Amino acid sequence: MQSRMLMYITAIVLFAFLLAPVRFAEAQQKSQEAPRFYVFNLGTPLGGYAEPVGINNLGWISGGDNRAGNTEVNAELWVGAPLDLGTLGGPNSTISWPNHSTGGEIVGIAETAEMNPFGEAWSCSAFFFGPDGYICNGFAWRDGVMTALPPFPGGYNSYAAGVNNRGQVVGWAENGVYDPTCNHQPPVKQFLQFEAVIWGPGLTEMTELPPYPGDPDSAATAINERGQVIGISGLCSNAVGGTSAIHALLWENGQPINLGNLGALAWNTLVSLNNRGEVVGFANNTQGNAQAFWWTREIGKMHPLPFLGDDNSSAAYDINEKGQIVGISDGGSESYGARAFLFENGMMMDLNGLVQGDSSLYLFLAQGINDRGEIVGTAIDASGGQVGFLAVPVQGGESDPANSSTANRTGSSRKGILPSGFRPQLTGFSRMLFEAKDPR
Repeated sequence: MQSRMLMYITAIVLFAFLLAPVRFAEAQQKSQEAPRFYVFNLGTPLGGYAEPVGINNLGWISGGDNRAGNTEVNAELWVGAPLDLGTLGGPNSTISWPNHSTGGEIVGIAETAEMNPFGEAWSCSAFFFGPDGYICNGFAWRDGVMTALPPFPGGYNSYAAGVNNRGQVVGWAENGVYDPTCNHQPPVKQFLQFEAVIWGPGLTEMTELPPYPGDPDSAATAINERGQVIGISGLCSNAVGGTSAIHALLWENGQPINLGNLGALAWNTLVSLNNRGEVVGFANNTQGNAQAFWWTREIGKMHPLPFLGDDNSSAAYDINEKGQIVGISDGGSESYGARAFLFENGMMMDLNGLVQGDSSLYLFLAQGINDRGEIVGTAIDASGGQVGFLAVPVQGGESDPANSSTANRTGSSRKGILPSGFRPQLTGFSRMLFEAKDPR
């Protein structure tokens, strides 16, 4: 009996051993297959253009939504139904960086009703409409209440970009130091120094993060569950981008680590990181164009992501725990064409080429992705309007490549051309991608 049982077990082990390479090959082949997505139109709840920028693992979608006429924007939360988060008393608010927290807290920026005594444009101006000069503060929203995050003593403005489940909010805030490296000329008009900050876990508790040695100013853009923080460091300049981002930084235990660049002086901007410490963003390359990059400790430097087709500009906006990266690709032979991309398993793919079935939406900007691979961003609908979209992965066995859109992952698809009157409505980094140039 024991001999027969031993033979039986040996046979099972041998069969499993022989089958393992087959299963591994099947898994490897499956991992290299391009994913497919069903796309849903999130619409424009407030009547203007919409720009979702993040989605967490609960499916909460956050971003900005323009009011009718596209002259004001309000922070928006899609939780089954769209929810207008309001402002801090001024005309504009928005969520401009991917929010990943599942603790019920959302962070962004909002104008107050109070005017800035220096008339500063501040960092918020790149994401808002209308005249500059309102004091703008970062905010934390929880349970229907928007709470302003204070600047350092002597400052007026603050900016909140990211939050983790420990209640730590990161961003940047002015202090009372008059900074000679600021650009004082209209329309920018920045005067006061600003530094990277962690608010929390109490919202009035502030911890300043040091800039890279020799830099006067800094800004934090995201934080993960391990407490790692990413951001930028440089000159005051325009308080957003340009020479404000000479150095791309990772703060560990409060100490800044320089992550390098793609060969240019400025726009070395870190946007998102996951809990494994993988970082994505965009930086000017040696040709003076913005290019998406991926940084890991194993690589030890910024790794530029390949361009789609003949595109020459790109930006990566978010990365999930699986290492999937989303962003925007632009340039090349068609002026101001743009398309959303997904980078996965070493493949740079036009997201339009992964859409299952027919869709009336053209996906030109992907800004958020969660761990289920659900993607949010901005699309152009059949009327030429800007709407939010949600792309949900097709589960195994359901996709049919023959029914996908005519675009494909090689970058040879027709690019969408932004309609007349549309490009000026782009805010923040979406607009900067077209405008950012190496200042040398």
